[in-house]
Amino acid sequence: MPVVVQSMTNTDTADAEGTARQVYELAQAGSELVRITVNTSEAAVQVPHIRRMLDDMGCNVPLIGDFHFNGHRLLSEFPDCAQALAKYRINPGNVGKNRKGEDQFAMMIAAARQYDKPVRIGVNWGSLDQELVVRLMDENAKLAQPKVVAEVTREALIVSALDSARRAEELGLAHDRIVLSCKVSDVQDLIAVYRELARRCDYPLHLGLTEAGMGSKGIVASTAALAVLLQQGIGDTIRVSLTPAPGGARTEEVVVAQEILQTMGLRSFAPMVTACPGCGRTTSTVFQELAQSIQSYLRAQMPVWREQYTGVEEMKVAVMGCIVNGPGESKLANIGISLPGTGESPAAPVYVDGEKTVTLRGEHIAEEFTQIVNEYVARKYVRK
Repeated sequence: MPVVVQSMTNTDTADAEGTARQVYELAQAGSELVRITVNTSEAAVQVPHIRRMLDDMGCNVPLIGDFHFNGHRLLSEFPDCAQALAKYRINPGNVGKNRKGEDQFAMMIAAARQYDKPVRIGVNWGSLDQELVVRLMDENAKLAQPKVVAEVTREALIVSALDSARRAEELGLAHDRIVLSCKVSDVQDLIAVYRELARRCDYPLHLGLTEAGMGSKGIVASTAALAVLLQQGIGDTIRVSLTPAPGGARTEEVVVAQEILQTMGLRSFAPMVTACPGCGRTTSTVFQELAQSIQSYLRAQMPVWREQYTGVEEMKVAVMGCIVNGPGESKLANIGISLPGTGESPAAPVYVDGEKTVTLRGEHIAEEFTQIVNEYVARKYVRK
């Protein structure tokens, strides 16, 4: 099965229209599962309305309900919410303590069984059961050669997830209806935890570096962690937890997740653009502007092309800045253009499937090249 991309809204779920709109945007960007917060009665009431609005928009993306402290009550009191969701996410560290917590966990599992919903048991570094941590720390202190604190904490994450999964099965939830995750915010910790978790169980695993951060830091950290695990065959679902820039698009996390999978050769989502970094031979910014324009255009077109054509997501486009590597990279792509570098003839040869087809000149190279791409898609890929 292919690794699936998941994302999460940051809207108030009680705002049904705003949440449905963001879910739709995430799905259009390529998110195959979308998680929404269900934290209040007001939010729970709106979940079935959100589902209906999405269905009316022709958007069938599954909705996952994110439950914490009061999930047992919300699932019991709002059956329409419980039914409308495709999956429940339960954080065992936030369900409750001692007997009360066990009862509340049992109520959530009972709802999953009643409505035939899978459950992700999602343990998080920041909300780990401290009683479990203390117990493991005490046991560790008695060892002849105690482990370091980080190792014990990682073990607590794994034990929490596996014990909760075992308990869910004892309560009647089928083995194949359980997904596990153990989220941390450090790259090496995440790799270590998931390697060990994969060694100890065969449950599907949801990968994600929690609180990855903003901008390049969040992207690099998530990529570093997920790529190592995915390369080892670990992971069934991924989510890139980026902090959006003020006013930034929530869909960025979907794009990053897709590009991790696509650049690793695991899946294809949208045509990829190869572009050179620029050097002293490329003092003009024309190739940079064209590369950015084409990449944005291809991604914006994908929702349309996805409905019309088969295979277009595997198309490769090259936008190069000078004659040194330009023709070679352009020939390797499905469609490539080599723009003139500093001192070169003001001409831009275009290559289609390895053959030079036309040379573009003048002020409308971007528009003309985009038209060539559109014609190629219509001609090359099979209509559905």
